[in-house]
Amino acid sequence: MEIPEEDRAKLQKLEEELWIAKTRFNRHYMEEVMATDFFEFGRSGRIHSREDCLSVNGTHIDAVIPLKNLNIRLLTYEVAQVTYDSAVTYDGIVEKGHRSSIWSRSGKSWKLRFHQGTTFNE
Repeated sequence: MEIPEEDRAKLQKLEEELWIAKTRFNRHYMEEVMATDFFEFGRSGRIHSREDCLSVNGTHIDAVIPLKNLNIRLLTYEVAQVTYDSAVTYDGIVEKGHRSSIWSRSGKSWKLRFHQGTTFNE
């Protein structure tokens, strides 16, 4: 099933905004983006609830954008999976991760339902 270009562009924008401090730490924005049942399997192996993610204090994010190896596919017309590799610098150390997000269509917008990050070294 091929994803329409408009949806592809929107999902890429939404995913990249999760790596920009101005949007990531804007609680009102994130409440709009995250589904009420959102949860995440973090790189640490911990499970984070929607509220855990909404409660994170703002800080600078030094992530590489555009996201590397970005792939977007429709699982159904209403559900999309976005995968990519992240590279984020913390205290001078670049941490890399394989990422996967599940988004569901909600009217004319998309809601983030699930995210997983897995550490990797090249």
